[in-house]
Amino acid sequence: MGAPVIHFEIGATDGERSRRFYADLFGWKITPDPNGYGVVDTGAAGINGGVVQVPGQVRPYVTFYVAVEDLDEALDRAEELGGHRVLAPSAVGDIGSMAMFTDPDGTMIGLFTERGTATV
Repeated sequence: MGAPVIHFEIGATDGERSRRFYADLFGWKITPDPNGYGVVDTGAAGINGGVVQVPGQVRPYVTFYVAVEDLDEALDRAEELGGHRVLAPSAVGDIGSMAMFTDPDGTMIGLFTERGTATV
């Protein structure tokens, strides 16, 4: 069975402006968490996501996250296929862990594993 897409993320140069823009455009409910991550509830079928302000050296982006059992294994496989690690496995609060890579064209993709299966 294939790995499911579970989350999308929009990295913006101005997080507040982008949260307002997408909320007004699509009718999304976007609630900033204590760290400023705008948690998106689309209010519809499909996946939910987030809007985050990127640090100055990071370009704006749109990406999605795929659920995997082993972050390091998935990153190794991405590299074998011509991708590159962008972010090593990192804890996401108490819910799980994430990592990021780019595909051979430079498109950034996120990986996520739930707590209990995390390999951080």
